[in-house]
Amino acid sequence: MDDREYLTRQFEAHRVHLRSVAYRMLGSLSDADDAVQESWVRLNRVDTSAVENLGGWLTTVVARVSLDMLRARRARGEEPLGPRVPEPIVSREDGMDPEHEALLADGVGLALLVVLEQLSPPERLAFVLHDMFAVPFEEIAPVVGRSPAAARQLASRARRRVRGTPPPDADLARQRRVVDAFMAAAREGDFDALVAVLDPEIVMRVDRGPAPAGGSAEFRGVPAVVGQVATFAPLARFARPALVNGAAGFVVERGGRPLAVAGFTVVDGSVVEIDLLADPARLRALDVAMGDG
Repeated sequence: MDDREYLTRQFEAHRVHLRSVAYRMLGSLSDADDAVQESWVRLNRVDTSAVENLGGWLTTVVARVSLDMLRARRARGEEPLGPRVPEPIVSREDGMDPEHEALLADGVGLALLVVLEQLSPPERLAFVLHDMFAVPFEEIAPVVGRSPAAARQLASRARRRVRGTPPPDADLARQRRVVDAFMAAAREGDFDALVAVLDPEIVMRVDRGPAPAGGSAEFRGVPAVVGQVATFAPLARFARPALVNGAAGFVVERGGRPLAVAGFTVVDGSVVEIDLLADPARLRALDVAMGDG
């Protein structure tokens, strides 16, 4: 086996791990794949003979690439004015493929990714690398251009934000019953039934893409969310069940074209968060066999 073939095999052995890092950093599988590909390009430009831990080296490289991509995204004005809903991983109701399961290990739901979207890029990197992948702060520090102590502070600030994310019900069947009840109430315009499944502190985020063509907004409290659901009610008949980042959700498709993906966070039998992505450009970038595995 020559050096090139050996390097290729080593990289492929780490590919799923690198996609996992990049997806948590970028909230987008298409962007994550771009970051992984750029890491492969950089790997081929350097002499790796002195690299003792190739996996660790690649982890920091893909994180650095992702950090650059986050900063560029903000500089180009690609962020909506309101909350940004990440691009979800959508799977069929009967289960995810093994690679998607690996990408979503440790409960990477949409609610968590939304919180990560609200962090500064250095905070996000420090938290993802240290708290999710156990990378020492001594290795994180050069990536963010800070001291190890400052990198630790970045992760600490991020951790405080993440701790406010409610842990969802683990029982997928229970999640599905609640989400199905929500959808049935929305289709029938039964707002009493809708209120019955919503937590009093419900939060709904709707991301239609960057303004002025799109726009995004956050709605808090039952009256505001019920009012917003009423505007989507005509599309409810086009919704079908799906797994959205491993949790019960739905996809709205009409004429084979995806119109929206909604992820739900269900806690103690009530919906506490709804994250709805309706940005046409980013929906096109998803696996549009949405729900077909």
